[in-house]
Amino acid sequence: MAIELDHTIVPSRHKLASARLLAQLLDVPWSETGPGPFSPVYVNAGLTLGFIETDEPFEVYHFCFRVSEQDFDAILGRLQAAAIPWRSTVRGPVDMQVGRDWGGRMVYWNQPDGHQWEMLTVSYARQPA
Repeated sequence: MAIELDHTIVPSRHKLASARLLAQLLDVPWSETGPGPFSPVYVNAGLTLGFIETDEPFEVYHFCFRVSEQDFDAILGRLQAAAIPWRSTVRGPVDMQVGRDWGGRMVYWNQPDGHQWEMLTVSYARQPA
């Protein structure tokens, strides 16, 4: 059996708002309730992000989604419509530009809980040999 990441927990100040926003941006299903105290976002048939609400300090996590060119354009359009600032580099200024490294396109945003969300069209983590 291949090993696949099934789910991970995403700490949040407002789990419903955070889960709803990500689901709307990615155009994927979500639910206000799920197993346990989570508000799940169903990223695809095999991956669920379980948002959990906490008042405790938490680390900023990085999540990267590889998407098609068409999905990239649609998600970027939803980022623009929601007035969410983005940037073209992982640690650069908010420049509202699209990065073009590694032979594809990429953007990063940090709304609403500070987590770093990335979408790209070509994986730089798994470059062809």
